[in-house]
Amino acid sequence: MSLLELENIHSYYGKIHALRGINLDVNEGEIVSLIGANGAGKSTTLRTISGLIRPRHGSIRLAGKEMVGLPPHEIVVAGVGHVPEGRGVFPRLTVRENLEMGAFAVSSQAEVARRMEVTFTLFPRLKERINQKGGTLSGGEQQMLATARGLMLKPRIMLMDEPSMGLAPVLVDAIFDVIRNLNSSEGTTILLVEQNALMALSVCHRGYVLQTGEIVLSDAAENLKRNEMVRKAYLGL
Repeated sequence: MSLLELENIHSYYGKIHALRGINLDVNEGEIVSLIGANGAGKSTTLRTISGLIRPRHGSIRLAGKEMVGLPPHEIVVAGVGHVPEGRGVFPRLTVRENLEMGAFAVSSQAEVARRMEVTFTLFPRLKERINQKGGTLSGGEQQMLATARGLMLKPRIMLMDEPSMGLAPVLVDAIFDVIRNLNSSEGTTILLVEQNALMALSVCHRGYVLQTGEIVLSDAAENLKRNEMVRKAYLGL
């Protein structure tokens, strides 16, 4: 069953036509990857879903409910979490305060504390640094914090934008282990943008290939790994 559906989405930056009739869907419990070169429209797709960019045409539905036109904070409350490119932690706030910001719509402090403990089972390193300011964490720790903050509202779907960017290889493996665990153990549905196409296809169920704002290919991850165009253009094979 489709949890997230995009139908004929056209998004613009001023006069620049960034997304040209995007159609995609993400089923509940899936990891779906968006693959493409820089400037293909991957991050724009996520920003459009989360309401940071309003499409000029098209429909975005979460569990059948129209999202286009809602302000970003209402889209978050509806169940769309977004871990942006570049992490975007609050550098002067502590780990605890960053996580509390992620739970802005939860009125019960007891529930906030309970959710924080759940995130610490996924990210035990953050518990060790609970009173440390976000800006003093390492790159990998900041990525963990950004992901944990996005989980504090228990989203129905998590949008993850370039989670491995700028990380050492050992930390890339750790982040992708977290993505697998979020999906397999927590049941989190994930729409993943990742420049490392081989890593993305290793964790996802299905993928879409974007070129200059248009989807040119979609298939199961294993089929995309074998596709000659994908192998040459994105996998370096």
